[in-house]
Amino acid sequence: MAKIGFIYSTVDGHTVEICNRLIERVGEQGFETVLLALTADSKIDLNGLDRVVLGASIRYGKHRPEVARFINENSAWLASTRSAFFSVNAVARKPEKKEPHTNPYVRKFLTTIQWQPAAIGIFGGRIHYAKYGFWDRTMIRFIMWMTNGPTAIDSNVDFTNWDEVDAFGKIIGDLGHRPA
Repeated sequence: MAKIGFIYSTVDGHTVEICNRLIERVGEQGFETVLLALTADSKIDLNGLDRVVLGASIRYGKHRPEVARFINENSAWLASTRSAFFSVNAVARKPEKKEPHTNPYVRKFLTTIQWQPAAIGIFGGRIHYAKYGFWDRTMIRFIMWMTNGPTAIDSNVDFTNWDEVDAFGKIIGDLGHRPA
């Protein structure tokens, strides 16, 4: 059975929660999985992996720089597989912003990388003001105010539709059953 690497870039930890849920779903389909953190200084070895699922969160309208760096450094390997990408962002809390062609962050990001994933998922993130420092809390509250999101200082709102995450796990498994 194929070995799938779940590589994640997260700011506040929600992306790794989504990865863990996907790992459960893919594991139920019989795949071997490994979870790998993508940080500014990480060196991820793709040897031994058959597929990759790359998950990345958005902060202030952008994925972290290491996400594009990883993709571009491994573009030939990624192009040779049926690998997947998912983005986690608060804009995706809106139903009309959950598709690759309607989510402004993902649409822009896909034009800057040298890879077209076989599957793309977009999930609403989490707003948890107690976890943020003063600057992030202030800026995110302002952004939420401008976009009619939660602004109460004690808000802890998970916008992730976990049924959609489970469905994406099925898609990832289906990719693993088909040749690259």
